[in-house]
Amino acid sequence: MNDIKGLTIKENASLKNLNTYKIDSKAKYLIHVNTVNALIELLKYLKKENIKHFILGAGSNIIIDDYFDGAIIKLDGLNKIKVDGLFVTCESGAMMGSVTCLSVNHNLTGLEWAINIPGTIGGSIVGNAGAYNSEIFDNLIKIKVIDENLEVKEIPKEDIAHTYRHTSLKGTNKIVLEATFKLKKGNKEESLSLIKNRQERRRATQPLDLPSAGSVFRNPLNDHAGRLIEASGLKGKKIGGAMVSTKHANFIVNTGNATSNDIKNLIKLIESQIKEKFGIDLVLEQEIIDWK
Repeated sequence: MNDIKGLTIKENASLKNLNTYKIDSKAKYLIHVNTVNALIELLKYLKKENIKHFILGAGSNIIIDDYFDGAIIKLDGLNKIKVDGLFVTCESGAMMGSVTCLSVNHNLTGLEWAINIPGTIGGSIVGNAGAYNSEIFDNLIKIKVIDENLEVKEIPKEDIAHTYRHTSLKGTNKIVLEATFKLKKGNKEESLSLIKNRQERRRATQPLDLPSAGSVFRNPLNDHAGRLIEASGLKGKKIGGAMVSTKHANFIVNTGNATSNDIKNLIKLIESQIKEKFGIDLVLEQEIIDWK
């Protein structure tokens, strides 16, 4: 593995700064990949040596376990973004906010909703990220992946089944390498004004001063998960280092030393309380990553 060019490898590495909950998880190997060829060679090696692996994007919207006895792969070296007319093509390690900024600077509109999404392109496509009644598949044209046979293939958007925060890419061995979007001609100043308004609203309503992974639950039909949680008297409820935010009840925040179990146990408590008081089964918006 150390002989493969285009990799940076760390052993017994901390993942604390690689997930937005700041869970102090550890991995046997942490591998940063800089080229597609390096990724293919790495995957061949891991398969040969029977070493399990996990592709980690920006670590947002997920709850990771405390230890992974395998290789965590980061594609942050694959981060190029290219604008050609109305088309924006970006590698999977590019951040959603960076893609939005570049498109706005080219007077393109359609991705303003994504300015505050703390995720990579690859992770956002697999999870069909969205906000403000928009989602990443609205403007997606096609993607490139490494498939199960370690071959690079192009897949049109039409061949990817997708629903709210889910796609048919989840649970497969396909790894997103690149995505192409088709946007519309816009006005930079109008886009910047929209972005500014949304950022101000976000700062006013969300607990941005403590680590979290965004909204914990989906909003039930004709209601809001935050309202239900607050009405249950759970605002400020703590288990270990995890706490229901006092600013927005549909956020769980890390007060300093939260473990994955602290967060998962708090989620279970919220679910049981809402079921008991309102007869509603809340649907988890975040994804629990069970490496065991």
